[in-house]
Amino acid sequence: MYKVEVDKEKCIGCEECVDVCPVDVFEMQDEKSVPVNAEECIGCESCIEVCEQEAITVTEVD
Repeated sequence: MYKVEVDKEKCIGCEECVDVCPVDVFEMQDEKSVPVNAEECIGCESCIEVCEQEAITVTEVD
């Protein structure tokens, strides 16, 4: 299981993470990315790779 967080101060609303996520963890709300389905995260970290603002963290939790 993974904890997915988006730093709203850093997020510029580019939607890259929304587009790249294979399991639809993110959606846009108020022009910012929000991890609405974090329980679906498979830990591939594609979202981290495409986020030029370094606004996303994915942490494995027990």
